[in-house]
Amino acid sequence: MVELHDQTFRDAHQSVLATRLRTEDMLPICSKMDEVGFHSLEVWGGATFDVAIRYLNEDPWERLSTLKQNMPNTPLQMLERAMNIVAYRSYPDDIVKTFIFYAKKNGCDNFRIFDALNDLRNMEVPIKTVKDVGGHAQGSLCYTISPIHTVERYVEDFKKLEKMGCDSLCIKDMAGMISPTRAYDIIKGCKDTGIKIPIDLHSHNTSGMTGLSYMRACDAGIDILDTSISSLTGSTGQPPTESVVAALKDTEFDTGYDMSILMEIREYFQEVWKKYSHLHRQAAMRIDPSVTVHQVPGGMLSNLVFQLEQQGAGDKYDEVLKETPEVRKDFGYPPLVTPSSQVVGVQSVMNVLFGRYKKITNDTKEYFRGMYGKPPGEISEEMYKKILGPNWRDEVIDCRPSDMLEPQFKKRKDELEEKGLGSKPEDVLTYAIYPEIGLRFLKGEAKAEFTSDQLPLKKPEEKKEVVRRPEFPMDGKVKVDGTEYDVKMKSGETIVVNGKEYSISVLFPSSKDKQNPKNKPKVDREAFKVSAPMLGTILRIPVNVGEKVKSGDTIAVLEAMKMENDITSPRDGAIASINVKEGQDVEEGDVIAVLE
Repeated sequence: MVELHDQTFRDAHQSVLATRLRTEDMLPICSKMDEVGFHSLEVWGGATFDVAIRYLNEDPWERLSTLKQNMPNTPLQMLERAMNIVAYRSYPDDIVKTFIFYAKKNGCDNFRIFDALNDLRNMEVPIKTVKDVGGHAQGSLCYTISPIHTVERYVEDFKKLEKMGCDSLCIKDMAGMISPTRAYDIIKGCKDTGIKIPIDLHSHNTSGMTGLSYMRACDAGIDILDTSISSLTGSTGQPPTESVVAALKDTEFDTGYDMSILMEIREYFQEVWKKYSHLHRQAAMRIDPSVTVHQVPGGMLSNLVFQLEQQGAGDKYDEVLKETPEVRKDFGYPPLVTPSSQVVGVQSVMNVLFGRYKKITNDTKEYFRGMYGKPPGEISEEMYKKILGPNWRDEVIDCRPSDMLEPQFKKRKDELEEKGLGSKPEDVLTYAIYPEIGLRFLKGEAKAEFTSDQLPLKKPEEKKEVVRRPEFPMDGKVKVDGTEYDVKMKSGETIVVNGKEYSISVLFPSSKDKQNPKNKPKVDREAFKVSAPMLGTILRIPVNVGEKVKSGDTIAVLEAMKMENDITSPRDGAIASINVKEGQDVEEGDVIAVLE
């Protein structure tokens, strides 16, 4: 017998609906889901925490407790990103321990714990804490393809996770690219080396060969398979629950689930799929064998399409997928799963939009410093210098990232009380993990993109392509065909110089000007506008009006595509004005500040 772990309430809509499924559209079918007899249901963690407070104006803690009340008979599971919890950076031990305690208290039974880099040091505290609070700890390794990720390496690390006290293990194939042979070899290798605890295989439909891999996994002795209801699968989603149940019927692997109940659930989610039609994306529905090359996971694929459209760069999708494996190689072959998929993915977007490593995100710098963990493979000295500068060795750490962090829970609790927002532990954790977005949510300033009763919405028209240009080195002059011209910055206009396009307005001299140099236009050096390079939210403004800055100094920190990006000064000067405030959403081209 093989059991199924259903992911309809978490990874399914994260993979095909940009994680936007609202709680009110889950509740009507909960009793039926609870009736099936699944091994477990994944309902929380991953991107659902972030999206709930950022886009849905929902309290993720309330979602968890409400779902537990409505599905009391089936173990509920969350996806826990080791020391990253449900976000994109490492947190201190006290935050991780407290989060797991309250997750268990609010209804989470099982915890799938993984580290994006498969750095087992980052998994020790979460595994021990889950055991301490009476939960089920599932140790997960992220599956990827690279010269260094061998079958032997996976088997050895799974043996270590069993010794660390895990109750079960999971092969987390987040991109849907595990081959039948690889699935068989890893599972059989684990069983042959004496691993006793259950093994789970998680995958997606993306490559088109996952059904074959699931059957070979059964032959190798797999205990649990991950699926989701067919109405919310598509290419980037999981194999359909009903299909896997039908395929295994009357075999030694028969799940024993009632197909009539599953058909009722399927019909319900078919209507849900129609309601959320404005989020349907063709790219998330097509089988894409190229995933074995670019290795971008299902959830990242659907969100990448959505995020590129928000940036007015939907047409750059294929270019980004081609750039991603190159960036991944530069980064030492990390598995592409949150947060490493975001770090690599957003840097790939930056490379396509602005030129290779012309804009380097703060998260890329943190990755190279070792603040996400130890990269799986070697990184060249050239790349370290490119990202961190010539003194890169002084910045790279070799310890567990969280060892560098001070306890935060009491500090965040005091801050929240000072703001008059109470000290409910769950709210403190929301604020600690997402200080800017969480604070906006707790203040009641967050707005839902939509509610269930507003659906279906009209699918937004695709934005026109926005021409993006490299930053212009503001020296006041530009030479065209041997003739030098004075220039001043002017938003929205361009000039091509030596094949490169700059966002400037050229003051071309008239024939009279050429004859009389005194009439030659002068450079406008009175003020210089610093603009947002892309759509996002202003997180921090570390400068004040009147403050002097140098070229390269950070003027503001912009959150774009869930990653932080420094907006830096392109020249020396003084801050004449700051035109935005922290927490403000900005469009590409919006003026952030003006330099004197």
